Amino acid sequence: MTQPNRAPKPMKPAEFHILLTLAGSDLHGLGIAKAIDEATDGVIRLGPGTLYRTLKRLVATALIEEVSAPSGDDDPRRRYYRITGPGRERVRTDAERLARIVRTARDNAVLPEPS
Repeated sequence: MTQPNRAPKPMKPAEFHILLTLAGSDLHGLGIAKAIDEATDGVIRLGPGTLYRTLKRLVATALIEEVSAPSGDDDPRRRYYRITGPGRERVRTDAERLARIVRTARDNAVLPEPS
């Protein structure tokens, strides 16, 4: 039996980082992978298989949508993506969960308090 106010299961890292990246701006697939690599100092690197499988799954679940390329980008191979309202809510839920974990780590002297 499911509890009505229970938070969803944590997302897979690839899903979380893609949604987090798209929360900032619309990007094409390889732009997403590059932004994630830079934001995580290379800790999270999405290969093409993982990247495009995850993008397909996020589109199918309506957490992101494909959008038109911005003017000036004339490469027809590029597909651009945008986070949806439900995608933004989903990434916020996971970010809040992670923030609670960080607070617990600080409370237990595992991490220092921010300066």
